[in-house]
Amino acid sequence: MINRILAKKVKGLLSQFPAVAILGARQVGKTTLAKDVAPQLKKDWVHLDLERPMDRLALSENPELYFETHKEKCVIIDEVQRMPSLFPILRPIIDDHRIPSRFLLLGSASPSLKKESSESLAGRIVYTELTGLNIAELPKSVDLHHLWLYGGFPDPCLSKRDDYAQSWHESFLNTYFERDLKVLGLQTLPMHLSRLFSMITHMQSSTCNISSLSRTIGLDRRTIENILQFFINSYMIRILFPFHINTKKRLVKSPKYYIRDSGIFHHTSHIHNIDMLLKSPMAGASWEGFVIEQVTSAFPHLEPYFYRTQTGAECDLVLVKGHKPIVCIEAKMSSMPTMTKSFASSIKDLKT
Repeated sequence: MINRILAKKVKGLLSQFPAVAILGARQVGKTTLAKDVAPQLKKDWVHLDLERPMDRLALSENPELYFETHKEKCVIIDEVQRMPSLFPILRPIIDDHRIPSRFLLLGSASPSLKKESSESLAGRIVYTELTGLNIAELPKSVDLHHLWLYGGFPDPCLSKRDDYAQSWHESFLNTYFERDLKVLGLQTLPMHLSRLFSMITHMQSSTCNISSLSRTIGLDRRTIENILQFFINSYMIRILFPFHINTKKRLVKSPKYYIRDSGIFHHTSHIHNIDMLLKSPMAGASWEGFVIEQVTSAFPHLEPYFYRTQTGAECDLVLVKGHKPIVCIEAKMSSMPTMTKSFASSIKDLKT
């Protein structure tokens, strides 16, 4: 059992809000976290998984009766994105008996899920995101290189076998392209999804040209943008926009896309052990993405951007609070990193 940093925050939110949502990629540990936090509440709890037919049936036929029966318990609803029709029903249920920790909702976000729940449960729900494992959460048996190679999904990260990690990532991606995205509402052939995802992998840390992707895959620009948004909303890809506020310099305007989990990145790149990784020409881009994901997961209250000007100033990650840059971060895959002129220029420009 890994003690997740988010557990303390979730417990605190449940003591204040009637509904708390934990969002994140599938298999990242949301259910495990919920079942770890629930016994610490001063009330009983019940768990429903909407992928199980019996649990789905319980909320399809008469959800009001079910919630009334368990109104003094914390009701955990897993895979809540499978039944968005629940959110309008939860509003009067909560208002009739408004107490903390009535509902703990777990799910992967579809483009409309957060919007629908926000509109239906405004003032009644708060959202949190569970990311992959952070360096600070690792048990002593797992070192930094292992986390970087296998990524932050608990199953492959905690495994000691290369073949298991490969099989896990293969199964995960197949399910993601063939089933999960379809459940979220994306009706695109899995082979197109897989190919676009692979292309994003090879463009990691570079600015992304949507028109080029469209021509290569043979899908129109709007379709490519829609697929990318699904990748982002299901927590598989992170988009970084260039930071441009309060600067007079001409900036690069295209965003960057990163595969959020380094293990998924390596599997898609056919990198299966640390020796292959260190020899790969993609190692630098992999390390940059890994650093960005680790830092952003540790500071979720700060907005991430990158910074690059046409005159040469460049910074991999800028963390911003409000409109004010707080810190510049550069990722270097080296045992002896040095300050570069472009990084020093970024710090001077942004006054971090």
